[in-house]
Amino acid sequence: MAVSARRGSPLTSEEIYMAALRLIDAAGVDALSMRKLAADLDVNPMSLYHHVPNKTGLLRGASALAGSRLRLPPDDGTPWQDQLRALAHAYRCLARAHPSLWSYVNAHPELLDREGEMWTVYTRILVAAGVPSDRLVHTRKVLFTFVLGFLTAEAGGVLEAIEGDADAAFDVAVELIIAGLEAQRA
Repeated sequence: MAVSARRGSPLTSEEIYMAALRLIDAAGVDALSMRKLAADLDVNPMSLYHHVPNKTGLLRGASALAGSRLRLPPDDGTPWQDQLRALAHAYRCLARAHPSLWSYVNAHPELLDREGEMWTVYTRILVAAGVPSDRLVHTRKVLFTFVLGFLTAEAGGVLEAIEGDADAAFDVAVELIIAGLEAQRA
């Protein structure tokens, strides 16, 4: 790794993604550029390309970093209902912590990490809920889309205008999902 004469220390991919996430949180995805990121890191913009191929790769890495901070429920014998509640709230916290990145990634699904730990945990919970294997993929997509729509409405202020209490509405939405899954078991 080359050391910048200005920085005095080697640049790392993790440092790049952390800085990008910080800049995105402050000003949004559209305001992020390789030049602004390089200035923030006190490096020549070209040195970023030793670690990141382009802005899409940068956004993918920042998204993965944000996703790695998701507090996923462990497989510890806790009832699947409680694990599903925990996963839903953790995902909502992620969306609220990084709203610009979250909105951008959901508008550009090619950036979604469909193989990540969140999806593994989500699938494990749905299996524990008794979702048959032949319905697992569709159930996972429908429930994810339902939560995605809720969070998009929340981010856009729709829930505040209609309901006034987004937290209570989210709890109701999660309970409806649980009730629906329980009903399929019967």
